[in-house]
Amino acid sequence: MMNLIYNEQLKIFRKKRLFVIILIVAILVPLFTYAQYKQNKSAMEKLGTKDWRVHLQQDIVDIQNRLSSSTLQSDWAQFLKIELSQDQYYLDHNINPSAPGAPTFMRVFAENSIDLLLPLLVMVVAADIVSSEASGGTMKLLLTRPVKRWKILLSKYIALLLSVSLIVLCVAILSYVISGIVFGYGGWNMPMLTGFTTKGEDLLTNHVHLIPQWVYILMEFGLVWFVCVVVGSLTFMLSVLIKSTAAVMGTMLAALIAGAILTNMVSSWESAKYLFMVNLELTDYVSGTKPPIEGMTLGFSMAVLFIWMAASLIVSFTVFTKRDMY
Repeated sequence: MMNLIYNEQLKIFRKKRLFVIILIVAILVPLFTYAQYKQNKSAMEKLGTKDWRVHLQQDIVDIQNRLSSSTLQSDWAQFLKIELSQDQYYLDHNINPSAPGAPTFMRVFAENSIDLLLPLLVMVVAADIVSSEASGGTMKLLLTRPVKRWKILLSKYIALLLSVSLIVLCVAILSYVISGIVFGYGGWNMPMLTGFTTKGEDLLTNHVHLIPQWVYILMEFGLVWFVCVVVGSLTFMLSVLIKSTAAVMGTMLAALIAGAILTNMVSSWESAKYLFMVNLELTDYVSGTKPPIEGMTLGFSMAVLFIWMAASLIVSFTVFTKRDMY
């Protein structure tokens, strides 16, 4: 099995896609770092102070002004009211939720990339892990070896998991190292609030507690890794079912983009909470952001994603072991 995994990992490295993905992240992180720097600088110039309390008070005023608009949709009004309550809680307890520093940038980057950017990067690696060999004819040669089919597919899946882990690790390292040049590398022990829950338009703070930012970041990147594994597993299934790599990528791309759109539109479509795309933003539960559909929780979303992942693996191994020829 170890030789099979090593062989599959070599195939992934030889395709150079992992290196391209790392290069993409290395280009995007400086762009986002610069954008964050300009945003912070612009806010300071506008308010004439570096005091984070003034900035937070201004955000509260801006949200209140938006809520006073008669054209504001009810879904956005609920979201803004919860955000307003959360900002007020931070202000009342003298905690800066966006203190500058590379750890803060890591946290924000993970929160903003978990539902689309990182799943897309994982999809690029997983899309052709089986389909390329099926369409190229090398799968027939591979199946002639005295190795059971399920072991061949398992080695490919383990190689995929290793690649997903490498992508998430590179994102964490690059976002920390590059952003730290601008924002500094301190802030690991900064106190962070977690445990916010929502009920309708109300923000519940019964279970709110303080944790160091490094614990907060570990929690978020753990959830990021889980989401990437789920997306990778679903793409892996499509790669088994469909010989065309382009078709696999197109299908997953459509699903991920549809999920990004649906998340902002499905508040009244309760059954949509069982779609995997609507459950990808797991980090929102850590930060206390209102879920897209009332009643959704971290446990529920993780359970839904796990069921999708398990179903995709069952389909993948069943089809791969039963299909006559690739």
